[in-house]
Amino acid sequence: MKPRGYSIVKISRKAEATVLAGHPWVYDSEVFDDDGVTPDGGIVDITNQRGSYLATGYINRRSKIRLRILTRNANERIDHGFFRRRLQRAVDYRRRVMGEQFECCRLIFGESDGFPGLTVDRFGSVLVTQTLSLGTEQHKMDIITELVQVLAECGETITGVFERNDVSVRTLEGMEQGKGWLPVTGLSTDGSTDVIITENGVKYHVDIENGQKTGFFLDQKYNRQAVGSIASGLKVLDCFTHTGSFALNCALGGASSVTAADISEDAIATARSNAQLNGLEDRMEFLCVNVFDYLPTVKHGEYDMIILDPPAFTKSRGTIDSAIRGYKEINLRAMKALSGGGYLATCSCSHFVTDRLFCDMLRSAAADAGVSLRQIEGRQQAKDHPIMWNVPETAYLKFYIFQKM
Repeated sequence: MKPRGYSIVKISRKAEATVLAGHPWVYDSEVFDDDGVTPDGGIVDITNQRGSYLATGYINRRSKIRLRILTRNANERIDHGFFRRRLQRAVDYRRRVMGEQFECCRLIFGESDGFPGLTVDRFGSVLVTQTLSLGTEQHKMDIITELVQVLAECGETITGVFERNDVSVRTLEGMEQGKGWLPVTGLSTDGSTDVIITENGVKYHVDIENGQKTGFFLDQKYNRQAVGSIASGLKVLDCFTHTGSFALNCALGGASSVTAADISEDAIATARSNAQLNGLEDRMEFLCVNVFDYLPTVKHGEYDMIILDPPAFTKSRGTIDSAIRGYKEINLRAMKALSGGGYLATCSCSHFVTDRLFCDMLRSAAADAGVSLRQIEGRQQAKDHPIMWNVPETAYLKFYIFQKM
């Protein structure tokens, strides 16, 4: 191992096993010895208690995730070339697997691409970023500037980069919250924050400044397509419609009628605007309702397809039981309401609700509803949100399509 100049942090035997298994996080309780020399956000070498090298990564003593691993190669320097190689690999991967959808996709998916806590979504010529790691925050301008250059070399023009760092987790990492255009050399810092994209042949208004997350949920791209492909001639109810994405795919897929429901007036207004953008407003109805209150009022057979795409019902292990109860209630109601032979599309976007827990909940709901479910498809997040098998946190979206028998 060549001299590196980084200070050393020793970790516990438990953490050593986790790191050797390929997981990129070490928690605060697993740090055995830290000389405190390197400031928060800096880079340190990580060793076991005997001093044997394990990895190199960012340190942040304000975070429960004390160490975020960048590399396990003792001879790799964290420099311009390091970031450039990872960016090139991430872009090359999306160009290959996304094909014509490359224009609107997630370019950087945090740890899956070797950039701890960094999200970069592409909406046409605009990038939207979110940074949740102090170490990455200190390198973000170099990373984003280089990403724009990598895209330019592929013939992809970026006109602006908008930052969505208005999330509370940044405070826990010791960072300020905020949002706005990043001052990347040569790019605009006063463009429109209402961007129009096309996905699966459907056009959308994307509010990159005030929309949820980065403005649009790209992870359901192919799941929306799958549901739309079987919607022809069906009466469809899209619950938790948000900006109307599943509903619009069904309408474009030839559904006989589509009802889009959401508790948010702003979401319904956006969904209606998207319907108008696609010339589908005459084939769709919009309801501003609480889905938990609305589903019990739905008459049996009123809909041939019900789509359940709720927000995450839990963001911690401590509320999993409550989340399962919520998922079961809406799925049970939907199963009872569907016509015989009708279709249920249902999902969970919470990492803490595992696929096993979600499937057990569905079996219990089906038993209580007195119905049998015939699975059509079991799906996950889109390919631009790649799952690392050694990092369970990267697998979060469970999506199933059933026929009620």
